[in-house]
Amino acid sequence: MNQSLESLLVPPNELSLLDIPQSLVVDIILRHMFSYGEATGNDIQQVIRLTNRVVDELLGRLQQEHVLEVRGGTTGLGRSGYVFALTEEGKSRARDAFDRSLYIGSAPVPLDKYSEAVLVQTSTRQRIAQGQIQQAMKHLVLPSDFHRLIGPAINSGSSMFLYGSAGNGKTTIAQAIGKLVSGTDPIWLPFSVTVAGQIIQVYDPIVHKIVESPDRKAVDNIDRQTRTDARWSLCERPFVMTGGELGMESLELRFDGTAKFYEAPLQMKANGGMFLIDDFGRQRMSPLVLLNRWIVPLETQFDLLRLQTGQSFQVPFREFIVFSTNLNPETLVDDAFLRRIQMKVEVTAPDEKAFYQIFLGVCKTLQIPFDKASFVHLLQEWYCGRERTLQAVHPRDILRVVVALCEYENVPYRMTPELLDEACRAYFVQSPAGTDKPSTAQS
Repeated sequence: MNQSLESLLVPPNELSLLDIPQSLVVDIILRHMFSYGEATGNDIQQVIRLTNRVVDELLGRLQQEHVLEVRGGTTGLGRSGYVFALTEEGKSRARDAFDRSLYIGSAPVPLDKYSEAVLVQTSTRQRIAQGQIQQAMKHLVLPSDFHRLIGPAINSGSSMFLYGSAGNGKTTIAQAIGKLVSGTDPIWLPFSVTVAGQIIQVYDPIVHKIVESPDRKAVDNIDRQTRTDARWSLCERPFVMTGGELGMESLELRFDGTAKFYEAPLQMKANGGMFLIDDFGRQRMSPLVLLNRWIVPLETQFDLLRLQTGQSFQVPFREFIVFSTNLNPETLVDDAFLRRIQMKVEVTAPDEKAFYQIFLGVCKTLQIPFDKASFVHLLQEWYCGRERTLQAVHPRDILRVVVALCEYENVPYRMTPELLDEACRAYFVQSPAGTDKPSTAQS
């Protein structure tokens, strides 16, 4: 482990060394005690994730101030085994603490420690070998040299634009890349951070997967029980994926007016990993708005966030950004934005050979006996004869309709020209005159 990172993860082992205001921690303890009535010192330590010594000192002070009283005791060192309850004074102070915030959880780490830890852990690029990339893409039918288009982009750790017509696997490719990035060396991230007396929750169980029993080098070199600050967790590299639902509010600090603490924006949650913006150009905000929001962070690798008070602060913007779109990138953004996207990769429609390979693969997956004559009929009747473009998604979708038809008739899965015709009539949109409209299947 990098020595600088190791020093950042050393916990404060006495109250005088605490790196955040004691009042923040006391408020969390009071809210927890008020919510649960009674708690042992060990219970409190498990919630705020500070060392036993620091918790013991804090509880001692709260006893001296007649905020807590001992209701019982069990075996244990110091106050860890004592059962505590709030006094009337403690209940009054707890109500005041709830007026300030409803946050109950891990004590936050200072913003500067979070920022430094992210920078240390992203200063060295995560290298993914050519064989790993080929292995991750082997379930897809792609041009043989396609890995050479995306491999350098992944290892650059900067940004990539995936573009091309709908239904040809851009999202699937991006998800495979996300899985690759998540599988590289894990990253230490805090549960929450504090800035200007406010708490920002960083940890998101949907995004951050804690490494439960790590056997990685990063852990071998550090004694987690005695030397690692429990306010930090070793996680898989985050993979954040968003699509048409993305709005500007997701890219800014989100203040919960009821809970009275902040949630980190998506790009902050993605630090150290990958952020995929799928269906780019179809978000609830225009591409120009996103351009104006991110053009500086893409250039400087730092983002500027703002509290409700108006106070601004800087956080690292260190993630692999992937934009995926069915639209022409040149119609979405200007040259200034495109220059900041390091790699642009076009995902093209399959030719007949690739379409055949995809079709065979889907038949195998769905356990449908392949019939070459029926496949030729499909191409001639529904593609060549109608000037329809082949799409990589079509075999999966059409054959799923075939499966549904066979199950409805309660007959074994089979592939016939008649079944394929019926499936295509159900799948492709047709005009009232009977001529087909172009498919709008998404990738």
